[in-house]
Amino acid sequence: MKKIIECVPNFSEGRDMSIIKEITNAIESVAEISLLDVDPGKATNRTVVTFVGEPDDVLEAAFRGIKKAAELIDMSQHHGEHPRFGATDVCPLVPVANVTMEEAVEYARKLAKRVGEELEIPVFCYEFAAFNEKRRSLANCRSGEYEALKERISSDEWKPDFGPTAWNEKVAGSGATAIGARNFLIAYNINLNTTSTRRANAIAFDVREAGRVKREGNPVTGKIVNDENGEPVRIPGTLKKTRAIGWYIEEYGVAQISMNLTDITVTPVHVAFDEVVEKAGERGIRVTGSELVGLIPLQAMLDAGKYFLKKQERSTGISDEEIIKIAVKSLGLDELYPFDPKKKIIEYVIEDKSAKKLIDMTLTRFKDETASESPAPGGGSISAYVGALGAALGSMVANLSAHKRGWDARWEEFSDWAEKGKTYHSALLNCVDEDTDAFNKIMAAFGLPKSSEQEIAERKQAIHDATKNAIEVPLKVMQLAHDSMEVMAAMADFGNPNSVSDAGVGALCARTAVEGAYLNVKINAAGFGDKAFLETALQKAEDLLSSAREKENRILKTVHEKIEG
Repeated sequence: MKKIIECVPNFSEGRDMSIIKEITNAIESVAEISLLDVDPGKATNRTVVTFVGEPDDVLEAAFRGIKKAAELIDMSQHHGEHPRFGATDVCPLVPVANVTMEEAVEYARKLAKRVGEELEIPVFCYEFAAFNEKRRSLANCRSGEYEALKERISSDEWKPDFGPTAWNEKVAGSGATAIGARNFLIAYNINLNTTSTRRANAIAFDVREAGRVKREGNPVTGKIVNDENGEPVRIPGTLKKTRAIGWYIEEYGVAQISMNLTDITVTPVHVAFDEVVEKAGERGIRVTGSELVGLIPLQAMLDAGKYFLKKQERSTGISDEEIIKIAVKSLGLDELYPFDPKKKIIEYVIEDKSAKKLIDMTLTRFKDETASESPAPGGGSISAYVGALGAALGSMVANLSAHKRGWDARWEEFSDWAEKGKTYHSALLNCVDEDTDAFNKIMAAFGLPKSSEQEIAERKQAIHDATKNAIEVPLKVMQLAHDSMEVMAAMADFGNPNSVSDAGVGALCARTAVEGAYLNVKINAAGFGDKAFLETALQKAEDLLSSAREKENRILKTVHEKIEG
């Protein structure tokens, strides 16, 4: 699975579009990243840029952007309404897909070290990437802004984590940069059946983390209660990591709760939505839908869809497309205008449209491509696809069982089995293209030049690596197809009896996938030089094949017994 991170650097230039364009050109010179948004602000004299990609590509693009900004922006001449202390003021990395926060922290610190050492810019690591709790807060790192930087970077307490600790002409021009790792922020508006900004604000104060100011007597007009330091005492709202305010949208003629969910691992969109529904209801107001501003990670939409499916006591082991459809309808994301997942979900926006995948073909086109004179897709890809179909049949029986009349109390049990089956058939489907890619890599390695000793050595190593990968991919198919038989076995034992034959066909497909992938392991292993690796791989393959045959026999025995009564 592809790893994706988002980078949201803020550059201290929002007025000169030629400078902004040079910076974004530097970022886009890394062809593999996708530039999603450029948002300049004249009053703040600041531009927020958003781009995504795989980690190494994002780090390179961020480095080039930071370098270009330091060349073009002179912080000694900078003025703007927004707090700032550097040409690239902040540069957060945000894990989007298949990247943990711990990994994002390592990426942020890697970038920070490179910027400090190669560009000689003072760098402070903040948020999750901070080396101590005091530096976790961006406000603390940036305290006093650019004007205080000269004294701060030379102090023991606030010397930068990377880069120079003494003021010089270069630092005076670039200022400092804060590089960190944070969770994904979502701008999200919830629509109300009222035109009252005041009522919308009241609901916003109910839910936002900062809540409302505490007052004596009347909660609206009463005297503000202050603490011992003279600061207003606040009554916190119900949602953590949430900012919110009420406003009226002239274009749509409705009031909204405008929210920033600053950490969707703490307060995801579906939790915010349901909490506003409850608080609005207490005030006699109804939520009619919501609006997503900008993009959202796929997992956030899947989490929302599964949340509402569970509330309906329905299986969550269905396709991503159906889960997203449930999320859109449940959140009312299509109330104000059509919601297009291809334009609103990050992973769908940045997917490579030019890449021709076997799994995107129609059944007929896939069959015809297989039958053609092209050597791929071959037996390995077909084995993976047959395995995917087998696991999908297991999920189907589980979903039918979860929805069976009279079995309502067991919906969650079967939903879990359907989810497990989905894990296998999704992974096996990915292997369809992986196997063909593995074959293509072998062919490419054999096609490398061999006119010098160095080229001969490089070609030999490439052939070795490609052949090893061509053994590992079908071995993975064997493991996945073998393990998926657990779902078919369970469905044959206690799933919907009307679909027991489907569980049997699923087992047949899974065993076929194991057998087919086994043949590919063996043919690719022929002549491979790493004997230790080969011995381990072949023994594992033999064990999986033997076990799959036993599982198939037991499942089919159960299926025949149930069919025959």
